[in-house]
Amino acid sequence: MATTESLSTLRRTALHTTHHSHKARMVDFGGWDMPVQYRGLIDEHMAVRTGVGVFDVSHMGDIQLRGPNSLAAVQKLLMNDASKLQTGQAHYSAMLYPNGTFVDDVVLHKLGENDFLIVINAGTREKDVRWVRSVLGGMSGVHVMDVSDYYTQIAIQGPKAKDTLQKLTGVDLSAIKNYWFTWGQVCGCHNVLIARTGYTGEDGFEIYIPADEPTSSRVWGEVLAAGEEFGIMPCGLGSRNTLRLESAMALYGHEISDTINVFEANLGRYCKLDKGTDFVGREALQAIVDEGGPTRKLVGLEMVERGIGRDGYPVLDPDGKHIGEVTSGSPAPFLKKNIALAYVPVAFAEMGTEVAVEIRGLPVKAVVVSTPFYKRPRVVAPIITAPLS
Repeated sequence: MATTESLSTLRRTALHTTHHSHKARMVDFGGWDMPVQYRGLIDEHMAVRTGVGVFDVSHMGDIQLRGPNSLAAVQKLLMNDASKLQTGQAHYSAMLYPNGTFVDDVVLHKLGENDFLIVINAGTREKDVRWVRSVLGGMSGVHVMDVSDYYTQIAIQGPKAKDTLQKLTGVDLSAIKNYWFTWGQVCGCHNVLIARTGYTGEDGFEIYIPADEPTSSRVWGEVLAAGEEFGIMPCGLGSRNTLRLESAMALYGHEISDTINVFEANLGRYCKLDKGTDFVGREALQAIVDEGGPTRKLVGLEMVERGIGRDGYPVLDPDGKHIGEVTSGSPAPFLKKNIALAYVPVAFAEMGTEVAVEIRGLPVKAVVVSTPFYKRPRVVAPIITAPLS
């Protein structure tokens, strides 16, 4: 149990008082005092899948790279190919150690020709900033700035996210494609970065507003009021985790870490070995390719027998031999199944392979399934035909 002294050392977002006013249950998350749930994890999860939910994600970090060599810096630092980004576009990427394992996964935004914003994870903020400075410290023509505390970052997620946010801005949100962003006025705040991104597997937006408490609290309240007709709920880290798990999105310290490489994590599609510039970790990853690929892979598991494969539980082969472990596992509220992500040898990674998860000393049957477990429905435009004459 956290002591009063330890709680006082936790970092707080500008919405901390607002969360308490909503009677949120708070937890220590990576050194931050953050809401894990409000009304309840399942209710919040379902609100995002069927309507709209709002999250405080201000604990995430932000690193800005500016200057004439900022693109070269990004290309050296990150595994994806930033040269293909247009201004106003974002993509998923990662910072790697020389051995090809993860410093952190990130979302890179191209703000301008010589201006990039890297969004990093909360629990690795200080480590990430030190890493960026160490990798780029010898480069001229690039300025590294930690702007993490400049913004309150609010995520509005779900099939009704656009309808909710559209009430609060004159920006045409339908013109923003997935993983693109723009700037505009939101709730009376000028020059707000509005990004069509998120970590839930649903459509949604993230807005970056000034990090002062009065503005943050006011905007949070206006978002909740705008989404009231759609059943909006404030959502905590608990539902954020189950939502991302249903969508098979990696979480640092679970599916990715400094002991897991890019190909093991099935993230090779974001790693551009042939982008024409060297990056930290490239040589090690190329060696893995040349040697035939990884020896283990991240897979999705669906429990066949009654039981929940929790984080860290052993994965067994049909003979009861320990072959891997669960990295994330829980009930899936929307799918109404017990699911998990786990690392297993490549020989056990084929769809339909039967394995077991050891739960309280007993093997419980599971099967390897395709991921993501959940895909949001595609919205298909209606076919308009000419009336009969």
